[in-house]
Formats: sequence, C-alpha cells, structure tokens
Amino acid sequence: MKVQIWGNLGVKDVERTKAFYTKLGFKQNTGPESDELVSITFGDEGFIINFFKEDSLKKAMKGELADLSKGNEIMFSISAETEEEVNDWAVKIKDAGGVVFSQPEAFHGMYGCAFTDPDGHKFNILKWK
Repeated sequence: MKVQIWGNLGVKDVERTKAFYTKLGFKQNTGPESDELVSITFGDEGFIINFFKEDSLKKAMKGELADLSKGNEIMFSISAETEEEVNDWAVKIKDAGGVVFSQPEAFHGMYGCAFTDPDGHKFNILKWK
C-alpha cells in the first residue's frame, strides 16, 4: 500500500496565502484552481499543505477551527543547511508579510527562528549543529 500524508489548514484569504508562500519560494501544487483552496508543496520530498478558506474547512471537519490568537495548533519545521540560510529566511519571511516571533538564535544544539504566516500558522526554520 502506498501512503502519502498532507496537511489541511484554514485561512481567511486564499490569494494572500498563495502570494505569501510563493514569495518564500515554495511552489503551488498542480491541480484545479479554486478560490476555496491553494495547495503548496514544501521541500524536496514534496510535503503538501492545502490551505482552505476557513468556512470550507470547517464544513469538511464538521466543527470549529482553532483560534490561533488564543493558542497553538501545530508547528511545522523547515530545514536549513547553514546559519546564514536561517538568517536569510527571517528576512524573506518579514518581506513576504509573515511575523518572525522568535529571532534567529542558537538553542538545544540547533540554530533557528520561528514565524507565523498571515493567518497565524506557525513554522520554524532549523539548522542542526
């Protein structure tokens, strides 16, 4: 059996989300265009996150979505090869409209930073030392 896993997250504005992630250099996944969904491919292994308009995802999940202003949902990690690459990511993220809430720093044998996208979904960029 072949298994693939992907993530589904809710967003307020699909076009804003597409602009943010493509400015960071990620690719839009091929498939049907929709104002309800943008699918973005992350990394060399092709991990996909589908960003659904919040109302569409609520309907599919048959329930409410997390209020990210009050708590956390999940944090995805993106690898970096050098500390300079982590620092470059922090600048690109701000320029694309994200918020770097943890500036690049060394911690627990890693060097990294953490950010939120325009909807508050959390990611970190990590370089293992």
